[in-house]
Amino acid sequence: MDYRRLVSKLMPSWKREAEVKKIGYKVHGHPFSTNTRRVLAVLLEKGLLYEPITVDLKSGEHKSESFLSLNPFGQVPVFEDENVKLLTSISTFSLQSLEPSHNTSIAYLHSARGTQLLSLESEETLATLTMWMEIEAHQFDPFASRLTWEQVIKPLDGLETDHTVVKENEAGLEQVLNVYEKRLGESRFLACNTFTLVDLHHLPNIQYLLETPTKGLLENRPRVRMWVDEITGREAWKMACDQEKSWFGKQRKDDITGKAIKMPCEQTKSWFVKYG
Repeated sequence: MDYRRLVSKLMPSWKREAEVKKIGYKVHGHPFSTNTRRVLAVLLEKGLLYEPITVDLKSGEHKSESFLSLNPFGQVPVFEDENVKLLTSISTFSLQSLEPSHNTSIAYLHSARGTQLLSLESEETLATLTMWMEIEAHQFDPFASRLTWEQVIKPLDGLETDHTVVKENEAGLEQVLNVYEKRLGESRFLACNTFTLVDLHHLPNIQYLLETPTKGLLENRPRVRMWVDEITGREAWKMACDQEKSWFGKQRKDDITGKAIKMPCEQTKSWFVKYG
């Protein structure tokens, strides 16, 4: 079965590479947000243009009327494209922080350029990729996100880490990583032998956990450690983590002065995982 043709039939309104090569996307979010970084990593892996628009989470901008008109759930990121209408009939394309969905959308729509982030060769490869994306979302991410919140985000906000919560979630994460260690003995990456969205979606939490005592869980499993070293060493990911290059350095410039337009929250590093 040609799975590319099947996917195309499911999305008949999508415009492929010839019609979208001039598209520039807008990303409403914050460079320290885990979900925003996932979107940036996909765009950078694909070599796509985008305009970053900072949402000041500390001041509650994500709950403002103007932002809620983009995403009534008040979450970042919002990914917007005024030229292509996907899964909506409104004037702009906004997937309202359905983050795995819009990452998959970008990867498929631009499958002919940059890193091939999907496995569409057959029904089997697509099923395997889908399975591992579900594992990341429902097995890895809940533990990893809570550990990031307790050990990274709360201290930044002057809150005390709950070490009982950390211990409980580390126990859960250990079980997941044991499965990963076995899988990575069979495959270079989780879904297959090439880097895909599955691996990319792990990156934000892994990057933060490497700065905490939880990094030991990643480092004491040889195959997991090699995998972590490889995916965190990707150029697109390093760029996504460099907010000056991937975010503030891409600010829109005033047409007259040529200077960068100052965005809200440009200097602050306060952000909240529960919103990001």
